[in-house]
Amino acid sequence: MITEHISNLAVRILETTGYAGAAALMGLESMIAPVPSEAVMPFVGFLVADGKWNLWLAILSTSIGSVAGSALSYLMGYYGGRPFVLKVGKYLLLNQHDLEWTERFFHRRAGVWTLFLSRFIPVVRHFISIPAGTGRMPMGPFLVATFVGATLWNTFLLLCGMKLREHWPVVQKYSHQVDIGVVILLVIGAVWFYRTKKRPPAGPLAGS
Repeated sequence: MITEHISNLAVRILETTGYAGAAALMGLESMIAPVPSEAVMPFVGFLVADGKWNLWLAILSTSIGSVAGSALSYLMGYYGGRPFVLKVGKYLLLNQHDLEWTERFFHRRAGVWTLFLSRFIPVVRHFISIPAGTGRMPMGPFLVATFVGATLWNTFLLLCGMKLREHWPVVQKYSHQVDIGVVILLVIGAVWFYRTKKRPPAGPLAGS
């Protein structure tokens, strides 16, 4: 069962690295590295549901990781600007098109609420800290909005993981259908990744 193997591997990695490992993964997720929270937090929920991890420590550690990663991206944008971000980002598979789209999104609606809501939007949440830094958003409001938004999102995914773990026998019962779904998602993800890497960079932003 593909799903079973993936879940067992993810849980073993998290068990080995502990809370610090989960925090590090969520730190990368909050930066420009391709580490989706949807691939981390549900398995943290597995460990909580199994009684191996404490719920509040899991939430706290992953939230700290999210804030730390976001703060690093913010500082990259604040002190280095776009040239530095693009230079470093090429080693982390940065998609320049997504970055530029997020910059336009942020500058059209710049503010604490925009930063908060961006934590719930795929792709945007990976990049939003950079334009917040280049736009010189005050550090205090940035950290508060990031912490609250990231904590709510991480907790939601964690609770989804706990609920999934509770119904794992049902998942195993329909393992064949689930595996087909997983394979389809992996193929879609591979095609999307290939197309975004082949996509030519967009032109320079007005006013940048």
